Amino acid sequence: MHDEMEEADRYMELVLRRARRIPLQQLTGEQYFMGLPFLVTEDVLIPRMDTETLVQEALARLSPGQRVLDLCTGSGCILISLLKLGDGLSGTGTDASQAALETARENARRLGVLETAEFVCGDLFSGAEGTWDMIVSNPPYIASGQIPELMEEVRAHEPRMALDGGADGLAFYRRIVPRAQFHLREGGWLLVEIGADQAEDVTSMFVDSKYEEVRTVRDLGGNDRVVMGRKRIV
Repeated sequence: MHDEMEEADRYMELVLRRARRIPLQQLTGEQYFMGLPFLVTEDVLIPRMDTETLVQEALARLSPGQRVLDLCTGSGCILISLLKLGDGLSGTGTDASQAALETARENARRLGVLETAEFVCGDLFSGAEGTWDMIVSNPPYIASGQIPELMEEVRAHEPRMALDGGADGLAFYRRIVPRAQFHLREGGWLLVEIGADQAEDVTSMFVDSKYEEVRTVRDLGGNDRVVMGRKRIV
């Protein structure tokens, strides 16, 4: 009887916390992504199904044994999914939040890829040594002025630094797209997730930076979701 009362109290506590618009994933501590269970905390962006488009496109372009760099890794869901589902891959995830990286490391441990994953606290490319076969990123891309208009679950309970993409939402792309050229091997790919209305602007950055095979991919909802390009082989 005592155990049943404790369980009922715990259930009511969760109901009350959800009524305060705390995301369900933070209450359960878990979100599935690419069929894999990821630990979720208030320090990371909750993995979204839309981002699976980025992972699927990356997997289609990776060869066995290649190295991947994941910028703004957060929970690590992109990098860890690639290492788990790819063939003999290794990679590094960078993030400016040490708390987010602790969650990513725990996810890598739980999913059995900690030996092939490295996590570095730094600003984008800071601390990422060497060159890479592929660079992926789901950077913050919400315009600062639009954040107050987001659902309360997002604006009040997910980390602002994982959402805020500057005045027009494009600040991180302006830094990532041209600089990635110096961190990619010849023929290496850069893939970034974008907001549904950002394809034209981000594609222009890829073209201006002389990437080849530039294209946009839509998610299952029909929205533009990924822009990619390949570093020119000299």
